[in-house]
Amino acid sequence: MGSIRKQTIISSFLVYLGFLIGALNMYFYTKHGTFTPEQFGLTRIFFDFGLIIYVFSSFGVIQVIYKFYPYYKDNLEDRKIDLVTWAMLVALIGFMLSLAAGWYFEPLFVRKFSERSKLIVDYYHLMFPFALGMLLFSVLEGFSWAIGKSVITSFLKETALRIFTTLFILLYYFKIITFSQFVHLFSILYLLIFVILIIFLIKINKLHFSFTISRVTRKFKKKMIKMQAYLSAGNIISAISTTIDGILIAGFQNLVAVGVFTLSQYAANLVTIPQRSIQNVSISFLSRAWKDKDFAEINRIYSRSCINLLLLSLFIFGNVWLNVAQGIHLLNLQKEYETGLNVILVIGFSRIIDAGTGVNGFVIGTSTFWRFDFTSGVILLAFRLPITWYLTKNYGMMGAATAELISLSVYNTIRFEFIRRKFKMQPFTLKTLYSLLMSFIAYFICYFLLHNMEGWMGIFLRIVLFSGLMISGIVYFRLTPDAIQVLDNVKKRIRR
Repeated sequence: MGSIRKQTIISSFLVYLGFLIGALNMYFYTKHGTFTPEQFGLTRIFFDFGLIIYVFSSFGVIQVIYKFYPYYKDNLEDRKIDLVTWAMLVALIGFMLSLAAGWYFEPLFVRKFSERSKLIVDYYHLMFPFALGMLLFSVLEGFSWAIGKSVITSFLKETALRIFTTLFILLYYFKIITFSQFVHLFSILYLLIFVILIIFLIKINKLHFSFTISRVTRKFKKKMIKMQAYLSAGNIISAISTTIDGILIAGFQNLVAVGVFTLSQYAANLVTIPQRSIQNVSISFLSRAWKDKDFAEINRIYSRSCINLLLLSLFIFGNVWLNVAQGIHLLNLQKEYETGLNVILVIGFSRIIDAGTGVNGFVIGTSTFWRFDFTSGVILLAFRLPITWYLTKNYGMMGAATAELISLSVYNTIRFEFIRRKFKMQPFTLKTLYSLLMSFIAYFICYFLLHNMEGWMGIFLRIVLFSGLMISGIVYFRLTPDAIQVLDNVKKRIRR
């Protein structure tokens, strides 16, 4: 886990830096006198729409890249690897088909959203360049994961993207540009980081476009196409499941509710920062371990990811929930956003469950049983669509959050059970239970001692006390080997 831990720490730092910048963006989006909740909600719809177009267009090529790249690397010179070339061509063809579908279904889209969420209709066409950038960047991101360059993609996606967003927000905030011009600039965000990634990969001599069909492609062509068919369907299912809440809230309520829901999700999604970093770094190691049939290494990565991500998610969300209500008041955010507090709690629980089950999706996705990704995705969609539709229609944002909690719990239970039965891997131990108990005790100690203390000093003291209790407990009970190893490394450097 040394290489994984090192890259994860770097990636996590970059992601957290991005979240700090994102927090600044959120502040400008939601404070009095800037964007309206409706305008802020539109930015969420851009991401939802872009994700749907991206997965429809990609035809599963991203997973194919990091699944089969080790075979190309072991058998071909870098300049003769044609995997990225065909992946990019497939993605571009897919986008052209999506563009045609978008033109055909535009009248239906207008009828659905023109009454309650008119801004979506006004800027419908700008969602397509946003989606194109997301698609192209994701193809090269998958390649970067495969070659072990996940740090640069983490920086671009989690940090640089938000820096560009900050720049556009400030231009609008100081009235240098209009809101319409802001949306036009917002639509090219992913295209900007795509260009930067291309330049980086060319500069380090890793990106080559070979139009000659290699012997590896000929050998694995049928397997790759078959894998694409399954994964494409699975990705579409996953994307619909991920974006359905925002789209339904826009349809049943309005973009104001979408804006409130987006801020609540953002607060809860602080939990996912380490998860995304560990997942990005683990892909290349898991792909190699499956190729080498190193089951001990796979089990170690899986088990460590579960306990590490559980502890990190509990640590982060405990600090968030202790301080979020006071934070909204102190930052002078618009009153509408206070209605999303309970949504933060429910979504936070769903994120902890998802984090605590580790890299289960990538363990399955990089194995020979990757088809189960499709099967589990079908189960998730069949379960989530009706429950999200019903709960959102009847209970609004809180219904959407509850549907997400129920769906992710079922989804991860299915994946956990599949790995346990098929690979005989069970990552949970008594330390998992100790971690949960310790975090609850730490939370209630902080709440009962300091919940009446207001202002920035109250927030500071709650963070210090809760963080101190969690870190002390992790080290004292030796809940994860990685924490002990990091602590030992820090001690060695201090002694030098």
